[in-house]
Amino acid sequence: MMAAREILADFPAGGPRGSWPAEEKAAELTASGTPATVVMDLPSDRLLVVRTES
Repeated sequence: MMAAREILADFPAGGPRGSWPAEEKAAELTASGTPATVVMDLPSDRLLVVRTES
């Protein structure tokens, strides 16, 4: 069983071509000191920005 993760932001998976808002948000958070990554939530068809384990 997978442990729960803290969701910092979420975005629809079907964004405009060439747009990467989830990745940009994860990079912004990481640069400001909150390590984050993007994962896909298949049931909701959304990209989730989650805190990475330190």
